[in-house]
Amino acid sequence: MNNYSWLQQKLHQLALSYKFMREVTFDIESSLISSVSKNDDHIFVAGLARSGTTILLNALYKSEEFASLSYKDMPFILAPNLWSKAFLNKKDPDFIERAHGDGIKVSIESPEAFEEVFWKTFDDSESESKEKFKTYIQLINHKYKKNRYLSKNNQNIRRLEVISDIFPNSKILIPFRNPMQHSYSLLTQHKKFIEDSKSDNFISNYMNLIGHTEFGPNYVPIHHGNLSFKNNLDINHWLEQWYLTYKNCFETLKTNKNVNFIWYERLCNSKEYWINVLEVAGIKE
Repeated sequence: MNNYSWLQQKLHQLALSYKFMREVTFDIESSLISSVSKNDDHIFVAGLARSGTTILLNALYKSEEFASLSYKDMPFILAPNLWSKAFLNKKDPDFIERAHGDGIKVSIESPEAFEEVFWKTFDDSESESKEKFKTYIQLINHKYKKNRYLSKNNQNIRRLEVISDIFPNSKILIPFRNPMQHSYSLLTQHKKFIEDSKSDNFISNYMNLIGHTEFGPNYVPIHHGNLSFKNNLDINHWLEQWYLTYKNCFETLKTNKNVNFIWYERLCNSKEYWINVLEVAGIKE
């Protein structure tokens, strides 16, 4: 985000700041691009940030079986087909470390979590929005000439039952990791992005535009009512968020046959476990 020129920053603000602009671009694309695929064998990766969602996303994406939003779809996220025609997206093989400072490198071709822009535009409690989301996924698949969609959106942890209702045949993968290590990682990133945003105002603005509220200057807790630890600069706050989030997921989704909890530490240490995860996703090595 800190590599964007002044003009690129202004374009992002124009495309993403105004709900009306986002709605219009989606409506235009939906009316011009014909896509009638009924396939719903998709993959939705959702969990607390820093749980291994990006590692899982990249591994699944390498199978080349999925369409996914990527950096080159920015900033007109809701009109990926029209944006690709209006702007000659050149392949950029150069990888740079992402702003998290965690060693993960990305390029303009890399898949990323921009789906939340849709949910910032359309209310997930409305039935009409659910139909629009189906259309949106078809539009993304149409652009990338794929039948299956791959989503990584940590904010979907709030709406997994909605996602499951929209796509009853899709798999939901929920990564989790050791709560103490996970909470420490979240706290570290939270402090880092707060500090970084003090010297670069666009960081805070950018994160807000794409709905990135998992940590940093725009942080909004997944669970915010009746908290025992409200201070988000305290490790106990993040431990409480971990407990409440995964407790709620397990209690509400444990009977859903399409929901799979993915153990991060085993992903890092067991090839056999990776193979099992790929099988769950319907990918053959």
